[in-house]
Amino acid sequence: MKKLLVSLTIITTIAVQAQDKKEQQAIKSLCGCYEVEFMYAETFSENPVYKLAKPYNAHGLEWVEPVEISDKKLVLQHLLQISDTMIIKHWREDWEYEKAGLWKFDKQAAWKYEATPKQQGQWTQTVWEVDDAPRYQGTSHWVSNNHKYYWENTTDAPLPRREYSTRNDYNVLQRTNRIIVTDTAWTHEQDNLKVLRTDGAADKVIAQEKGYNIYTKVSDSRCAAAAAWWKQHGAFWNTVRLSWDEVLKEKKLVRLLPKVNGQSMSQQLASLEKEQVADKAQLKAKAVAVLQQFTETRSSEMALSQK
Repeated sequence: MKKLLVSLTIITTIAVQAQDKKEQQAIKSLCGCYEVEFMYAETFSENPVYKLAKPYNAHGLEWVEPVEISDKKLVLQHLLQISDTMIIKHWREDWEYEKAGLWKFDKQAAWKYEATPKQQGQWTQTVWEVDDAPRYQGTSHWVSNNHKYYWENTTDAPLPRREYSTRNDYNVLQRTNRIIVTDTAWTHEQDNLKVLRTDGAADKVIAQEKGYNIYTKVSDSRCAAAAAWWKQHGAFWNTVRLSWDEVLKEKKLVRLLPKVNGQSMSQQLASLEKEQVADKAQLKAKAVAVLQQFTETRSSEMALSQK
């Protein structure tokens, strides 16, 4: 009996490790050069006088760079390649296995930290802005079905970049993100609710939206300019990433400010990069100072004392 239990334990361990490897490979397969089509359309509103927004459609060439790869954490940086001489640092996604604790978007550029136990067998995806500020975070299992791998989660987020300068009738995008991986492509499918959230009142759904971001694999050589850009700028942005870790550490509430002294965070970070600070410790200290200017934070002690 004892031998049987040992054998079953070994078989289970091997099966779990094999599954973990498949999940890691699914995340790694998001990297590379892709032709991307971004498509969004509002589909329904309960308000009979609401006029559905015009559908949004855009195309691009995107390089997804593996910045950090380990068994428990994968960091992927997205870069939009407009031309051989114009590269835009796009969003970043971190994948962490059995992560404890989640940042949850509230409203008005504010996130609240919720202490949670490790999510057994789940992967947490954290999406960061172009300046590596927090955007949204969610956790779920990867599932294999019909030769496809997919991951699905529902979480709150700020307005998308395509609308935050043009819409003020809602302040939360409740996103159901579905990432589907196949042999030749991956799709970021979304079922979104555009929500107006106010203190002391129930959330009001303004409209429903469907989204498809389709990433079709192409030769990595087509994204050579984006890959070269990251080799030149990656060290600086990795320092910014680590600086964010320090700013967010042991905090329970973070609220971002849009501008300080007439400049955005991206503008101040761009100025810092131009300084070409060679000393890594000095550069990180300067980066932390920039980020702190734009973040109103509360430590766990302060947050608890103000409940």
